[in-house]
Amino acid sequence: MNFQGKRVLVTGGTRGIGKSIAHTFNSMGASVTTTGRTRPDNTPEDDFISVDFLVPKSVSEFLDKVESLDFDIVVNNAGINKIDLVHEIDYQDWQRIQEVNLNVPFRICQKVIPYMRTKGWGRIVNIASIFGVVSKSKRASYASSKFGLLGLTKTLSLDYAKDNILVNCVSPGFIDTELTREILSPQEIEQMVSTVPMGRLGQPEEIANTVAFLSSDLNSFITGQNIIADGGFVNG
Repeated sequence: MNFQGKRVLVTGGTRGIGKSIAHTFNSMGASVTTTGRTRPDNTPEDDFISVDFLVPKSVSEFLDKVESLDFDIVVNNAGINKIDLVHEIDYQDWQRIQEVNLNVPFRICQKVIPYMRTKGWGRIVNIASIFGVVSKSKRASYASSKFGLLGLTKTLSLDYAKDNILVNCVSPGFIDTELTREILSPQEIEQMVSTVPMGRLGQPEEIANTVAFLSSDLNSFITGQNIIADGGFVNG
């Protein structure tokens, strides 16, 4: 896979899966722009856009930049989560999760699709979750946002297939990231691994490679799909 001459946007690209996706595209020759609230050390200004997706003014300024940069490939990876039983969910938390996980990807797509249509080529990959396929207790806010992202993806694929804009989802399962190691104890990780038929956590690079394939010229006929990368969890 070669992405020479392609301009790529990866939201939430400062750590974990997003960082791995950005690195993979970079290694294959793409010009990659990532987003985050704080610029990582030694990141060139042209390769990073600082944005807080929960601040309307910041989002508005970010979208203006996106519209002007002519991205060929967009990976909507940024996301947030907070767990609670439905009757205990603070409505503001619900709104924040929908804003970052669903509304922002929708608005980014609105900005990038006109250029992709003009060029007659584009790739959009939305990072969803296994919890957009199956759910789990206390995940109403998060699961709703990811189910919504799947619906957006399928409709985008129908609206723009004739423009050679292919739109897909990748739904990671349990992935070995810094965040996973921060919030879960070794015992909790062991318990989680026991539910995965392959008997291990996924690696960020495995998600990145899937995203790269879907974004490449090797993918010429897959659109509107949700690729579940979970080591068999949802079938277990």
